[in-house]
Amino acid sequence: MAPMTETSDSQTAATPQPPRLKAGEKARSLAPLQRLLPFLLRYPVRLTLTLLFLLIAAITSLSIPYLAGGFIDEGFAAENLDVVSSYAWVVIIIAAIMAVAASARFYFISVIGERVIADLRQQVFDHLLTLDATFFDVNRVGELTSRLNADVATIRQAVGSSASLAIRSFILMVGAVVMMFLTNFQLALGVVIVIPIIVLPLVFMGKRMRRVSRVTQDSLADLSAMITETLASVKTVKSFVQEDKQQQLFRGFAEASYRAELKRLLTRSGLIGLVLFVSMVALVGLVWLGTRAVFAGSVTVGELTQFGIYAVVATSALTNMSDLFGTLQQVAGATERLIELLDTKPGLPIRPDPVPLPVPAKGTVAFENVDFTYITRDEAPILSGLSFAVGPGETVALVGASGAGKSTVFALLQRFYDVAGGRITVDGVDVRDAEPGELRRRFASVDQDPVIFAGTIADNIRFGKPEASMEDVIAAADAALVGEFASSLPDGFDTMVGERGVMLSGGQKQRVAIARALLKDAPILLLDEATSALDAQSEHLVQMALERLMEGRTTLVIAHRLATIRNADRILVLEKGKLIDEGTHDQLVKKDGRYAELAKLQFRLAAAG
Repeated sequence: MAPMTETSDSQTAATPQPPRLKAGEKARSLAPLQRLLPFLLRYPVRLTLTLLFLLIAAITSLSIPYLAGGFIDEGFAAENLDVVSSYAWVVIIIAAIMAVAASARFYFISVIGERVIADLRQQVFDHLLTLDATFFDVNRVGELTSRLNADVATIRQAVGSSASLAIRSFILMVGAVVMMFLTNFQLALGVVIVIPIIVLPLVFMGKRMRRVSRVTQDSLADLSAMITETLASVKTVKSFVQEDKQQQLFRGFAEASYRAELKRLLTRSGLIGLVLFVSMVALVGLVWLGTRAVFAGSVTVGELTQFGIYAVVATSALTNMSDLFGTLQQVAGATERLIELLDTKPGLPIRPDPVPLPVPAKGTVAFENVDFTYITRDEAPILSGLSFAVGPGETVALVGASGAGKSTVFALLQRFYDVAGGRITVDGVDVRDAEPGELRRRFASVDQDPVIFAGTIADNIRFGKPEASMEDVIAAADAALVGEFASSLPDGFDTMVGERGVMLSGGQKQRVAIARALLKDAPILLLDEATSALDAQSEHLVQMALERLMEGRTTLVIAHRLATIRNADRILVLEKGKLIDEGTHDQLVKKDGRYAELAKLQFRLAAAG
């Protein structure tokens, strides 16, 4: 990553363009497959054994036609049964060696293929987690999932059977041509002339194959993205009775994927058919020339048979290579899409010598004349000249209309994005100078709609501190009032909560999230509308848990319900990204400004309710 220069109060961050992934572009060549070599070379012993057994299998295959010539001339034509028997036993022994070598080759190349696929998928996933929030703002999760699954599955063909068969076919073709020259030089010259005629269609059709293969992968990724998005929002789809609309959209994506795959199959079929036809015509011509040579007495029947078998082997190998060439073109497109992910650089520069945060933590936060605009949106600045400071153990609330920039403050504090102007400090250190992981360990957050993972209640709480013991998990759960409902469930803390916590109520999710934050035990707490979506009883329980969580911690609170922040040490009023007022609840009400208007409106509505 690019090193970051020293920052200052006046430092501004560069504004890179969002790293949107390419779609529908050609794979220019088989060059992307070279990027798979480092993964293969991690296993030199297995790779060597694979090549050794592959070579043994190819050599034994080539030796059988050589024996066929002697079998016909010395045994069959001479009517010598002993010679026939001797050749038969030799062929059986060679066949046994060939069978063992072929089986071993298949096993080792398959093991290498699965290992490489696992390593590649892991490296891509690991790299995705290093990318910044902007990358995920502009690229759909379904598209990324497709690349991680469908494209990796396509590559399995290259590092498994396809690569092995391609090398084997090449060895057989070269070996067969060499043996044809040794059998009859004049006839072999005809093969040398024919081979370029067969190869030319491969080059011509290969360009089209690369293009359609990339389009096929992109259309499949679009389909996967649509499925992921729709199924993740199935309740919303049903609520708005949009099943028919989504079915039509799916039908359109599925049809586009089908048409792209059909074009790829037609191109590949044409390539196979063309090579097969040219190969068979060439083979017939060579047999005709060989027959004339036999009639002229310059070639024996055994030599012609031997030559013919080698010609068939070479033709078959070349035909297989043309088929595999189409597969490798598709694999090259899939590899290019994955390499594109691996080559995507994080948009947030990290200093090679990060400034350590002070230990023990102070729990201070400061915004100094901060400007910020989302580069993914063509809108007015989200924050303009925002300045405020939060002291150790202080509870500060942020209020304002939607779009005032409250949630953006939390995102910038954790450095999910970089400021466009000014600076933000945590415990006196500019967040751009700190190591991101160390910075984010200073924060614990509870959101309005907390993320609950598809696991057990204990797993979700332990997410805040994976190494925590079960006793620590239960202690955090009890403090967050999770034990009250967990104890009534059949499996207690081992109860599976389902995807996104569908088995839990809103209040239960919030308490699990609070327990997770308690277990993390971070010095700065970020509460983003943590009780706004709850009923009165759930809100009361969650508020009790929050009070325990806030003890001894610096806390920033985003709240629309002003009643929940009356006891905050300070309240910051934001409007269009600017700080327009601050003070305690009573002070702001007395000022009779924007906050007072909001308070009067909410309390009037509460009284009417």
